[in-house]
Amino acid sequence: MSNSELTSVLFVILLILGLAQLLGYVFVRLRQPKVVGEILAGVILGPAVLGRLPFVTHLLQGVKHQGNLLDFLYWLGLLLLMFLSGAETQEVFRRDERREVTWLTLVGTGIPFLLALCLGPLLIRPALAGPNGNRLSLIIILAVGVAVTSVPVVSKIFADLKILHTRFARLVLGVAVLEDIVLWLALAVATAVAGKAALNPRAMSYHLTATVAFFVLGLTIVPRIIKRINKARFNVLAKHSPAGYAIAVLLAYCAIAGALDVSLVFAAFLAGFAVIHKKRRIFADSLDAIGKVAFAVFIPVYFALVGLKLDLIRGFSWGMIGAFLLGSCAIKILSVSLAGRCAGFRGLDLINLAITTNARGGPGIVLASVAFEAGIISPTFYTTLVIVAVLTSQFAGAWLEFVLRKGWPLLTPSAAGEPAVIAEETPSAA
Repeated sequence: MSNSELTSVLFVILLILGLAQLLGYVFVRLRQPKVVGEILAGVILGPAVLGRLPFVTHLLQGVKHQGNLLDFLYWLGLLLLMFLSGAETQEVFRRDERREVTWLTLVGTGIPFLLALCLGPLLIRPALAGPNGNRLSLIIILAVGVAVTSVPVVSKIFADLKILHTRFARLVLGVAVLEDIVLWLALAVATAVAGKAALNPRAMSYHLTATVAFFVLGLTIVPRIIKRINKARFNVLAKHSPAGYAIAVLLAYCAIAGALDVSLVFAAFLAGFAVIHKKRRIFADSLDAIGKVAFAVFIPVYFALVGLKLDLIRGFSWGMIGAFLLGSCAIKILSVSLAGRCAGFRGLDLINLAITTNARGGPGIVLASVAFEAGIISPTFYTTLVIVAVLTSQFAGAWLEFVLRKGWPLLTPSAAGEPAVIAEETPSAA
């Protein structure tokens, strides 16, 4: 890379980071989720707004030749976000919470997914299909789009509101992480059915088995092994550079996951889960330092690049957006409310859980991007999925901020078994 090319790349990164931080600050002042402002920064720099200007177009096109670097920053921000989320939610699947997580997952996610699968044949229209789309692939994409909850965006909202350590966050993220297993598998099936490659049951079975095994081992046996390695005398890196050791654990998890063809997002989350333990937070200061850098630079750049990848010019339909937004939100919120009642929650607890798990965010955008690049969905449906993902995430963050500002509990003490959570009582690590 020449000096001029490096200068262009650095200038674009500066532009993306600066605009993301600026709009994030504006949205915080407006009592809106900071993450929505960061995504909006990428949209503004994209072809829908500033991308129309010749100077910006030329600059971005020049940097796209160095696209591997921007892709690396994109994934680094995402992996750091999931790593820190895993570290903060080490007890996300505690024994006394398994009942609630099970109800919220099976009913709150299962009903929307199965209902969309059943009604899909009646809802699919030619306007939804891309060049490679068929009825089965479209129905799967529709079902996932209705049922999905965003792990990265919800994690970022929790971090911005400084409630990532709470039981409410553990429950929501526990459900969202389990949902994502179904998301990636369903996406793999949909893209295979779309005609890119023949559907291979053996490959699908291997992918599912490897993902579930990696996830289960990462929650049970592997953290105990990592705990022993942390205390080992030969572990010089952990003693002299705990931050470097924590990053090394993250990279090792991702390398193993990549070799097994398991999503790196799961690997990053489980790596953070393994670093922190109930009795000793031996890397607390180092993780705090990593978090400050990640949330100041890499994570805002990640969300801005998510926005930059959007192309709102390819298709737009108010009718499709309104129908999908109202229909999917109604199904999801009612299903989660029913699941919450079965799990023993009542009143405001049900509203908080339903609205938060309705945030589609990052996975909703990933779903739209993968389906569009595979030719399964049309530009109009692509735009619909993206806009609904952003709007539901914004509403979830705004609602949680409103609840905290009012001093209302996210979960009542009787349901949560802990004091009500208000903004002033939460730590400032995020």
